[in-house]
Amino acid sequence: MIKARIFQRPRTVTQSGMAVVGAWVLDYQQDRREVNDPLMGWWGSDSTLGQVTLRFDTRAEAEAFAIKNEIPYTVEPPPETRPVKPKAYADNFRYGRTENWTH
Repeated sequence: MIKARIFQRPRTVTQSGMAVVGAWVLDYQQDRREVNDPLMGWWGSDSTLGQVTLRFDTRAEAEAFAIKNEIPYTVEPPPETRPVKPKAYADNFRYGRTENWTH
């Protein structure tokens, strides 16, 4: 039986957008190891479920889908997020600035 993992994707390090952060994802886990194709050198598997990723708006919807389709699953807690400190370029030149000039 193939297991699934339900989690929230963290924000990517290279992007500042928050578009995909709130969505819950159901991702199937591989039950077998990938094998190496000796001719081409590619790694692959005979199971295509490793390529399937389902997105849901809430955790409850993802769990309901797994229960309805009798898929064993584990739920990972959402990643911790730090609040974003607003910055402005004009703060580098403001009067009364106490920090050292760095550039």
